Amino acid sequence: MNEFLKHDEWCIIEEGFNPNNQRSSESIFSLGNGHIGQRANFEEQYSGDSLQGNYIAGIYYPDKTKVGWWKNGYPEYFAKVLNAPNWIGIHIKIGNEELDLSKVKVENFKRTLNMQEGYLERSFTAEFSNEKIIEVKATRFISIKEHELGCIKYEIKSISATEKISVTPFVDADVINEDSNYQEKFWKEIAVESKPGEAYVTVKTKKLDFHVCTSMKFNIEKNGTEIKGPVKEEQRKKYIGQTIEVDVKPDDIVTIYKYAAITHSENHNIETLTIAAHNVLQRSSEKGFDKLFELHANAWKCKWTDSDIVIKGDTAAQQAIRFNIFQLNQTYTGDDERLNIGPKGFTGEKYGGSTYWDTEAYCLPFYLRTSDKKVSRNLLLYRYRHLQKAIENAEKLGFKKGAALYPMVTMNGEECHNEWEITFEEIHRNGAIAFAIYNYTRYTGDESYLEDYGLEVLIAISRFWAQRVNFSKEKNKYVMLGVTGPNEYENNVNNNWYTNLMASWTMDYTIKSITKAQTKWPEKYKKLKAKINFDELKEVGKWTNIVDNMYFPENEDLGVFLQQDGFMDKELLTVDDLKQEERPINQKLSWDRILRSCFIKQADILQGIYLFDNNYDVETIKRNFDFYEPKTVHESSLSPCVHTILAAKLGYKEKAYELYLRTARLDLDDYNDEVYQGLHITSMAGTYLSIVEGFGGMRLINQELHFNPFIPSKWNMYSFTVRYRENLIKVEVSNKKVTVSNQVGEKLSLFIHGVEYKIKEKSSVEYYCN
Repeated sequence: MNEFLKHDEWCIIEEGFNPNNQRSSESIFSLGNGHIGQRANFEEQYSGDSLQGNYIAGIYYPDKTKVGWWKNGYPEYFAKVLNAPNWIGIHIKIGNEELDLSKVKVENFKRTLNMQEGYLERSFTAEFSNEKIIEVKATRFISIKEHELGCIKYEIKSISATEKISVTPFVDADVINEDSNYQEKFWKEIAVESKPGEAYVTVKTKKLDFHVCTSMKFNIEKNGTEIKGPVKEEQRKKYIGQTIEVDVKPDDIVTIYKYAAITHSENHNIETLTIAAHNVLQRSSEKGFDKLFELHANAWKCKWTDSDIVIKGDTAAQQAIRFNIFQLNQTYTGDDERLNIGPKGFTGEKYGGSTYWDTEAYCLPFYLRTSDKKVSRNLLLYRYRHLQKAIENAEKLGFKKGAALYPMVTMNGEECHNEWEITFEEIHRNGAIAFAIYNYTRYTGDESYLEDYGLEVLIAISRFWAQRVNFSKEKNKYVMLGVTGPNEYENNVNNNWYTNLMASWTMDYTIKSITKAQTKWPEKYKKLKAKINFDELKEVGKWTNIVDNMYFPENEDLGVFLQQDGFMDKELLTVDDLKQEERPINQKLSWDRILRSCFIKQADILQGIYLFDNNYDVETIKRNFDFYEPKTVHESSLSPCVHTILAAKLGYKEKAYELYLRTARLDLDDYNDEVYQGLHITSMAGTYLSIVEGFGGMRLINQELHFNPFIPSKWNMYSFTVRYRENLIKVEVSNKKVTVSNQVGEKLSLFIHGVEYKIKEKSSVEYYCN
């Protein structure tokens, strides 16, 4: 852990400059708007340790796969979201000395991420070797209203300097990904254009030819008056900078306003990229920084109205949940079905910025509850658009007749993950995509996606499962061999309970959806059958037989489901048996020892119980939780939230809160000593669910909303707002009562601790606790 941030309800605050924390802070203080994102790198020169990072959603590079032993079926590349051209740069010289925080004396350093209004502010005092002192205040935001715009206000106040200040705003496309397999640079220059106060650098990616124009427009003021001095221009390969010199004396303030537009060929014709960038810059500079910020802050106000969680009595917890919600809202906005959510979002290079099953399993429920349904629908459409690629992925592994295996890691639907035990074996990801269709349909009541797209996806996934199982004469059951479940500390196992569950459930849900289609959409269903050459009688018959005869390992003596065949042959230790110097085991123990151990990376059996908890009685859930949680090391960021929700359901209130803190402040307090690589964006959705489904006890049972809330002992009150179909519902929980308000929408029926209430629009009900 590394606790260096101040607690505040709406802000993340770092006081004092410690170079050892710089990379971590660059991750934590990142900004984005769903289309572009920027690590909290400094505008001015910084020669200390730093991970430069500006990322553009959907722009990537297929970096050639680097493995020691090639296996048939491996993807040829690993997709990487590229470190894109640097738009934030403003180099500063005081006389002949460069402003570089690794070389000057730094005092009064403060960095603040204002989550309420979505901006980053940094201030400090710098003393140079000649004893000249300046104060700097830098403010920037990435517009949530203008998706191609970033804005910077950079103020320099002379404290004791009577000197020339050289200001050089620039755009630099000569950048590299730190995780490049072969130290390769991925950008080629197309054009560099400029005029005083304005510049454009157009580049394209190697191989895929994504074109990006990164442009800037700036103006400089001294004591509030714009400076029209001469501009000295410097051009080199993939770089352009423009320098203006300003004479200052003590108390003079120089202010730089820099506007950057990032346009690319996914949204514009290549021939018009520069024109599109110019148009963004022109209208933005006309509005000015203050007006642009006002529009941006108002947009954030609307986001918080629907997604905020309020906690009273625990500032650390309040800060943490808002940080998680803030990052989710600035990573994905849901207005473009071509985009998705990478595990690190716009905060780092790890995992390539690609899409994983995390989206469907964790993120979709967050957006269902906090956004218009079209946001979640676009996440589903993203997968539908990749269906043909998923079928091709399955074909590469030998599957036939339209079977689909969605990729573990992808940008365009092709598999680009190159660890065999993941690529070939962690096939439960198909189940997450099927469950997302079900989750969306039951929560929104909108069956149009199932009708137009979802059923085709379900049939393709069910075809995969039907070919992936085989019948065991010994067990007289269908089995699934050679898989990896969610617990990646077990590879190549037979009959992973969770994977078998998701396969069986998917085929059953597909059969039920076909029955619905026959009744509700017979003409569309008839066309779909012809399109995909669907032999309904034969294929549905086979799926029914598999569902009825699927093997699920269990230990009847203990009354628990078994994670996989042979699990009970292991030495059944608990995490408490590990020595402190052996934690985390993924960094301290050999892989051989991990694979043979009983230790669990993340929820596996419990992941399945969480998804279908209404199918199991409390005693069954309790036995499995008590057996598996003590063996779980929670070394996946996706683990604590599932355990929090189940612990809350079981009445393990202290355990639930303990696990909640781990997931909520995972990045802020750097539990795993890895935040320098980027944030755990997708697991942040689990943090939200820990409160809403865990402490709030929210469930949808038979199309009826249920809340079974409790309040952690350290809190005085908490509240959250959720969208449910056409209603906006606010739930407020204190030690004495639960108040549920129907803020928007028609009369609503719901249950609080099993008691049914009917709430009219703009009305509320109260449930008094014992």
